[in-house]
Amino acid sequence: MVVIVMGVSGAGKTTVGQRLAAALGCGFRDADEFHSRENIAKMAAGIPLTDEDRAPWLEALRDIVRSALESGEDLVLACSALKRSYRELLTVDAGRQRWVYLWAPREVLAERLARRRGHYMPRTLLDSQLATLEPPEGAMAVDVSPEPDVVVATILQGLGLQRSS
Repeated sequence: MVVIVMGVSGAGKTTVGQRLAAALGCGFRDADEFHSRENIAKMAAGIPLTDEDRAPWLEALRDIVRSALESGEDLVLACSALKRSYRELLTVDAGRQRWVYLWAPREVLAERLARRRGHYMPRTLLDSQLATLEPPEGAMAVDVSPEPDVVVATILQGLGLQRSS
């Protein structure tokens, strides 16, 4: 199974995704690692990405999902997946994939981004991401205002998954 943890910047995709993968005893991949240098430079300059900018990135992520499913590898993927069309592209086998939508009030997200250090995504792009976001239908929506371990426990329970021993 592949669980895709999605949401805007500051929602905690990486933190929650890593902890969820550890709880499940499976692999973790962060979509941020697959952006081109050009895309990273654009975002670092405060310029929102276009669909054209994202296309090769989304194809690479689809390949990762496909590979995990073909090999039977369980995986948690952290990915913004802001638009419905992106999620459709990343859905290789709906029966073996789960979507978890991490959300929080804008104020919580902005505060987190203000505290974050060493990431190329500036907090000035939060409003652009919120404007681009098409909230997913059929995904498990989780408020990430609580501590990450509480969020992970909520996800495990909501998806009917067990911690690995």
